[in-house]
Amino acid sequence: MSLKSSNKTDVNTTELLIEIDAATFENAVEAAYQRQKKNISLPGFRKGKVSRKMAEKQFGEGAFYEDAINALIGPEIDAAVKETNLVLVDRPSVELVSVDKEKGVELKAICVTKPEIEISDYKGIKAAKNVKEITDEDIDFQIKTIRQRNARIVSVDDRAAQLEDEVIIDFEGFFGDEAFEGGKGEDHPLRLGSGQFIPGFEDQVVGHNIGDEFDVNVTFPENYQMEEYAGKEAVFKCKLKAISYEELPEISDELIKDATEFETVDEYKADIRTKLEEAAVKQAETSFENGIMNAIIEKIDSPIPNCMFERRIDELVQNFDMTLRQQGMNLDIYFQYTGMDMDSFRDTHRERAINEVKLRLGLEKIAEIEKLEVSEEYINKGLAEIAEANKMDVEAVKKLIPMEEYKNDLLVQKAIELVKENAIVDNTIAEKAEDAE
Repeated sequence: MSLKSSNKTDVNTTELLIEIDAATFENAVEAAYQRQKKNISLPGFRKGKVSRKMAEKQFGEGAFYEDAINALIGPEIDAAVKETNLVLVDRPSVELVSVDKEKGVELKAICVTKPEIEISDYKGIKAAKNVKEITDEDIDFQIKTIRQRNARIVSVDDRAAQLEDEVIIDFEGFFGDEAFEGGKGEDHPLRLGSGQFIPGFEDQVVGHNIGDEFDVNVTFPENYQMEEYAGKEAVFKCKLKAISYEELPEISDELIKDATEFETVDEYKADIRTKLEEAAVKQAETSFENGIMNAIIEKIDSPIPNCMFERRIDELVQNFDMTLRQQGMNLDIYFQYTGMDMDSFRDTHRERAINEVKLRLGLEKIAEIEKLEVSEEYINKGLAEIAEANKMDVEAVKKLIPMEEYKNDLLVQKAIELVKENAIVDNTIAEKAEDAE
């Protein structure tokens, strides 16, 4: 291989002109013939016994050129990229310039390269770290969960239905005098006030008694998922068949002793407060880091090849599909439920993909500027943690993980730590944002 020229033709685009000498090309043609000869047959020759000379005479001198060139392209371009120290972010686009038995082959490779990122002022970034104050109301909300888990259902037959009641109803929906598909239900349970039904439906059930038959008049929302129903007025003929409500037990030491590992209400409340306070600190730390990372993203305005965003979207879609499959679904079923297609689904991931690519490039540049390094000890410690978490041997983990990518991930993590260590807590940021709105 001979790299004839390397020219930057556009932002993040380099054109390589590669020459493959005649001897290398001849060896590739011979290898292509050897791969194909078992399938070649001519009158008077047994299959697989046709000489290369006869095959070329019959099918043309270039009979094996395409196969030979295809076999050469990958290694030759890899060698040229290595020689130029280019970092590619997509497969090169290859153009065949010339083919000559005596002179060899000339190829042109259009390479999309990793963008040169510019970033500054990444030290001293301001972000909010507001730790939520835990109130008695927050604790009472958690206490309510225990009460709900130990609630009993009480049937009602001496009063009308109220909000928060659980009712059993029969219903059938009509547009004018015509019943519509999907509008009928029998013995349907409904918690009044849950918002499970069309707006206005549940409020009109309130005030009715068991055995009542009545009409509920509603208008389907303009953005209703079934377009043919959107904005239409409908009447549901209903019958109320049962009413019940949830009776919550009083909070007491006895209840806490039965339902938890604690002996008293005070002990349980103290534990709730401790856990909520710890969670509030973690949430504030996460919010602080997110604020810093968003600031890094905003600092990235260097041109980035679109293929990097598309590749990240590919990964996000694949991850989502994998999660669905673990739940016994797949993307095709998901699209049927949501009415989406692949293009619209990919668009929902585009903003996230753009931000993640920008953030990654920014952090990699910071690691480069700061000359950050990861020691073998640091790498091995991380591998040991992965091995322990997955109950694997460290050497087995090394074989599964692309080590260069893993080292780069560690450098990125170090860059995050550096930016966080140099960031400034400013809890007025959220207030300023609210004032701006």
